Amino acid sequence: MLVGAQWGDEGKGKATDLLGDRIDYVVKFNGGNNAGHTVVIDGEKYALHLLPSGILTPGVIPVIGNGVVVDLSVLCQEIDDLQARGFDTSRLRISANAHVIASYNRSLDKVSERFLGARRIGTTGRGIGPTYADKMNRLGVRIQDLFDESILRQKVEAALSFKNQVLTKIYNRSAIRPDEVIAELMSYTDRLRPMVTDTALELSQALDRGKVVLCEAGQATLLDVDHGTYPFVTSSNATAGGACTGTGIPPTRIDRVVAVLKAFTSRVGEGPFPTELNDATGDYLREVGQEYGTTTGRPRRIGWLDLVMGRYAQRINGVTDFALTKLDNYDGLDEIPVCVAYHVNGVRHDEMPVSQSDFHHATPIYETLPGWKQDIGSARSYAELPDNAQRFVEFVEARIGARISIVGVGPGREAVIERHRVL
Repeated sequence: MLVGAQWGDEGKGKATDLLGDRIDYVVKFNGGNNAGHTVVIDGEKYALHLLPSGILTPGVIPVIGNGVVVDLSVLCQEIDDLQARGFDTSRLRISANAHVIASYNRSLDKVSERFLGARRIGTTGRGIGPTYADKMNRLGVRIQDLFDESILRQKVEAALSFKNQVLTKIYNRSAIRPDEVIAELMSYTDRLRPMVTDTALELSQALDRGKVVLCEAGQATLLDVDHGTYPFVTSSNATAGGACTGTGIPPTRIDRVVAVLKAFTSRVGEGPFPTELNDATGDYLREVGQEYGTTTGRPRRIGWLDLVMGRYAQRINGVTDFALTKLDNYDGLDEIPVCVAYHVNGVRHDEMPVSQSDFHHATPIYETLPGWKQDIGSARSYAELPDNAQRFVEFVEARIGARISIVGVGPGREAVIERHRVL
């Protein structure tokens, strides 16, 4: 299993790509096209939003699990783009139980976020939250419903009987006609039909045959709707537990949890951020790392590495191995502050504060490490890293509760060091 240890954008796509020749299936188990993975192969950049990263590796079967919410237009566009660049997408499997992002939920997402004003969450406006809300309210449309027009019509009309009241009477928007929604959704049925299956059954049978299945999270630990910095979170479970409900794979069959931890911290959207850098150093790290949203293009907020957060991610996910990415972003710095604890109203916290209010008022306690002031992008073994870079890795490892098995030293597929074999 592969999860993010921070607020997302840690480099999960690259980690999945690294393991590609050792796995048989890659399963996306949560989220939708509100986040993305970027993989660089031979200097070519590939931005994936709905498709699992494994689709770029020949022989790997990519799966969109039942925990994902699917924008069919985005999915088809991604497939078309990859096919145009020479990739085979015929291996893709989609769970019949995955929920569909209908057009009315995109409309509601955008208008409600604007309505919140200063209390906005920072949503991408892609209909993710309203679709998950429909799922929990049992008003959702699933992939399998597209193949039965009668059922689809019942579900769309039921949803719109309420949502049109909200759109017209609260937000002063035009009502949405059910026929338009149904026609749009059904326009994808022929294309989807060969991909849709009982993915939980296929994955169970694959595990029985000894195949290696990698579950890939969208978003990350601090964006998990239960365990993240609520309410500034996503609408799904992006932590390890979410992989079980989002794929149908039982917890007894999970034997390895890899968490991706960026060497600094970033986030997109609103919410508290104890180590945030609103200065030239933050601007420098943003530009060196090209820290702009894969999906939205928004500049990411930047801060120093937060090991309180790292320890929390290890505990919540049961992390066995960390992948530390973007270590090369520090190549030009003389020294590197690392957050090891927080002060909250004069009290030291070595673990995440339990209350949102305390986290909002947390100020970081730093330990400062020396930089290495040289390019590490060509290092392919741990021994090739400068002493101070090794010291940084070992300092982080000693404080987060699990070994650092992978170190990323550049954006390319090959720019990685494997200290310990993960699979």
